[in-house]
Amino acid sequence: MKLSKVWLLMAAGALAWAPVHAADVAAGKAKAEEACADCHGDDGKGDDESPDIVKLTQKEFVTALQEFQSGKRNEPGKMQQKMVREAKKLSAADIANLAAYYQTLK
Repeated sequence: MKLSKVWLLMAAGALAWAPVHAADVAAGKAKAEEACADCHGDDGKGDDESPDIVKLTQKEFVTALQEFQSGKRNEPGKMQQKMVREAKKLSAADIANLAAYYQTLK
C-alpha cells in the first residue's frame, strides 16, 4: 500500500511540472511576427536597442515574459515600458508558443 502512495505522489508531481499548454511552434511563429519581430527582428537576434531573445532557454524566455507581465521586470526606459505593455497582451499559451518557436531558431 505504501508503494502505491509513493507512485501516486510521483505521478501527481510529474503532472504538476508538465506544461499547462502544449506548445504550438506555428502559432508561436505567427505571434512572433505580430508582436516581437518589429523590435527583435525576424530572427529574434535583436539589434543595438533590443536584445537577442534566441539565446535564451525556454525557461529564461518564459520567466522574462512573466516578469514583464507582473511588473517585476520594469526598468525605466522607453523600450522597457513597451515590453511591459506588449507582454501584458500575451496569454500563457502565447508565451509557451513563442518560447517553443524561438527555440527552433537556435
